[in-house]
Amino acid sequence: MEKYINLAVAKGRLADTAVKALGGMGISFDDYTSSSRKLIHIDHKRGVRLVLVKADDVPTYVEQGAADIGIVGKDTLMESMASVYEMMDLEFGKCKFVVAALKDHVENKQKKSYVATKYVNVAKEFFKSKGKSVEIIKLNGSVELAPLVGLADTIVDIVETGTTLKENGLVIVEEICPVSARLIVNKASLKTKGDIIENMIQQLCPNQKERKTDL
Repeated sequence: MEKYINLAVAKGRLADTAVKALGGMGISFDDYTSSSRKLIHIDHKRGVRLVLVKADDVPTYVEQGAADIGIVGKDTLMESMASVYEMMDLEFGKCKFVVAALKDHVENKQKKSYVATKYVNVAKEFFKSKGKSVEIIKLNGSVELAPLVGLADTIVDIVETGTTLKENGLVIVEEICPVSARLIVNKASLKTKGDIIENMIQQLCPNQKERKTDL
């Protein structure tokens, strides 16, 4: 079991992109298809085990050592606050974190502001950095609905094209930060399997010299 490098990736489009990238460096999973429900795929020759998990769980698998490496969106990584090494920006799956509100929204500084979001930790840290006191309302989907029904004044969410916001009468009030896929590594694995991991990283992103080694 120890001879394998375990790679945790979110099921779906991110996994498809990762498998294609790995194929370019000679790592292949013969039984992998986009429609497959199988959760573990192995390249025995190269010693790589692909573990497909829910996106929100990727940082946990890597932090706890069940996976040596993970590919995860920066949004999920920021929200998880996991203790892992963020090695590099893989530069796909690009979008951005934003604060959005209805077009006619006017901030009332005399009243507490309510913010709806799936990303509670991201929202808390952002507004704390701005010195603003807000009430965070945790939602798991369709946060664009919250301002429409009076549940919240603003939302914090990720957007790619902004189409969903526009169709629901919302506009971007402020941009928080860019988001894209990141490669993360378990801290112990970087010591015990460092040479193998570094080789994989170099093959995946040969042109990226600078790497981050912490969040």
